[in-house]
Amino acid sequence: MTPSHDPASRRIGLALAAAGAILFSAKAILAKLQYRYGIDALDVMALRMGLSLPLFALLGWRETRRARGGGQALSRRELGLIVVLGVLGYYASSLFDFWGLEYVPVSLERLILFLNPTFVLLLGVFAFGRKVARKEWVAMAVSYAGVALVMAENLRVEGEHVLLGSALVLMAAFCYALYLAMSGQLIQRVGSLRLVAYAMMVSTAATLLHYALARDFAPLLQLPWQVYGLAAANAVFCTFLPVTFTMAAVARLGAGTAAQLSVLGPVSLVFLGGWVLGEAITVTQVLGTAVVLGGVLILTRPGANSVPIPRS
Repeated sequence: MTPSHDPASRRIGLALAAAGAILFSAKAILAKLQYRYGIDALDVMALRMGLSLPLFALLGWRETRRARGGGQALSRRELGLIVVLGVLGYYASSLFDFWGLEYVPVSLERLILFLNPTFVLLLGVFAFGRKVARKEWVAMAVSYAGVALVMAENLRVEGEHVLLGSALVLMAAFCYALYLAMSGQLIQRVGSLRLVAYAMMVSTAATLLHYALARDFAPLLQLPWQVYGLAAANAVFCTFLPVTFTMAAVARLGAGTAAQLSVLGPVSLVFLGGWVLGEAITVTQVLGTAVVLGGVLILTRPGANSVPIPRS
């Protein structure tokens, strides 16, 4: 869809992109609050996915009806790829992410996840033979230097468990980058909302299967009401709404502008983590965050990573 040039539509798009970035990042805040009630990453993930399932099922039903109207039936190969993407992008990535949040502050978690464009860039280089301009390599190096700076500061403030948590969140970022790299052509064929809805349903099935194999469901139904309230907020406001907000913003602004506004996520968490959770905010953390955001902005701007690939 061509981005709108209407000023009112663009203002709405900017507001939707900003809200989507902040709400999606806030899932880390809600997970941290749930951990205070003695549950772990798998509990948080099962509640989040289970409560968001009806919303994504409804979205998938609506998008499927639209697609059938256009004669766009999915092939077996496409259905198989959707299963792979759902397990990889929303099950594995979310599991590593919530697990890592047990050990790292939310500001560092979001900063590491924000390295997704660098992973997509590296996958393009090593898996697809894409060419990258020198300034993109410099931007990537700057991004990782910023993360290293923030991680070193958190090691000083939080302790050595930050290393384990950072490694887990880095795995989450890598899994999601694989999802992005593999989903490009499928998005054009299936549609972004339809693909997200299907992938989230697959992820929910994988999560619930994991939970059934690992533990009994009974304790999950006997938690304090505050846990369910936080899980419902996570499912609706930090999972379903950010997806729909972001897609609506892309339709109005284009993918490049919407991606640049995602920097509000890490910035908001630096201060939300301090305000809501009482996490330490230091000058070094703020400086490192600014360095990372600067590098990633270069990688996500229109025209980045666009060095032509020589034709054989």
